[in-house]
Amino acid sequence: MEERQLGASSLMVAPIAFGGNVFGWTANEAMSFKILDAFVGAGFNFIDTADVYSRWNDGNEGGESETIIGNWLASRGGRDKVVIATKFGLEMGPDKVGLSPKYMAEAVEASLRRLKTDYIDLYQSHRDDPDTPVEATLEAYSRLIEQGKVREIGASNFTAERLGEALDLSERGLPRYQSLQPIYSLVERDTLEGALEDLCLAENVGVIGYYSLASGFLTGKYRSEADMEGQTRGPRVGKYLNDRGLGVIAALDEIADKHGAKPGQVAMAWLIARPSVCAPIASATNLDQLNELLKSVDVALDADDIARLDAASA
Repeated sequence: MEERQLGASSLMVAPIAFGGNVFGWTANEAMSFKILDAFVGAGFNFIDTADVYSRWNDGNEGGESETIIGNWLASRGGRDKVVIATKFGLEMGPDKVGLSPKYMAEAVEASLRRLKTDYIDLYQSHRDDPDTPVEATLEAYSRLIEQGKVREIGASNFTAERLGEALDLSERGLPRYQSLQPIYSLVERDTLEGALEDLCLAENVGVIGYYSLASGFLTGKYRSEADMEGQTRGPRVGKYLNDRGLGVIAALDEIADKHGAKPGQVAMAWLIARPSVCAPIASATNLDQLNELLKSVDVALDADDIARLDAASA
């Protein structure tokens, strides 16, 4: 398995990133440790999380995912063998939101404590902040890099215009966003494709899209309303149960049968083959799901497969 360079950064990552949003939510600490052990044991190294994970779950305050990852790092060692990506900027409480220098300085220290590490490999702006000048945010990142607390920086949920503005400012000696984290999958193409993807390709910004399997829809798990009953993620996938979404599933079934693979593996292989994509982000809540996910790197789609999926998902 060949690692890929993340944008123009110093980071080399395996072609699938693990999404840590499940840690402390649908995967408890014991299962999270097993998943992380298996993920790294299989030769993968890129773990993505955020300070806000999983604040949405009843009884959680945010920071649960980072805390579990930190406990795992402290237990297992090998910090230099993994690339840890986290994010800040979504609301963590009163006055704990946005990309201001003041809040960044506070947020990074909290993440470092929870992660039990001296540095973050990829620190990302979770969402654009129109109330903070882009230059001020990049200057604050510069200080963190100088202090050795952050290696590289990335953007998440940015428009082409705002990412372009940040990249232009980086030409003046400020840190450069090396990655973009948008929503991106076979059933969510509009956000990235077009001006934003063109910019990423032109500027060598690595795309690490989230919801790569559309909350499980692209595994073929949800094919009717009845399939969603009682499922944690069921309500999120209802919008895909239409002619287009089911057409994508039919194409995935066809190509999976051809390759002796699973529909979700084909969906991931399509993402991995995209020129703009460095490492799609996906999650698993048990070892069987993880093993199936990681085998996606072994599915080699040909031009006809990609054309079939492009047409079904257009």
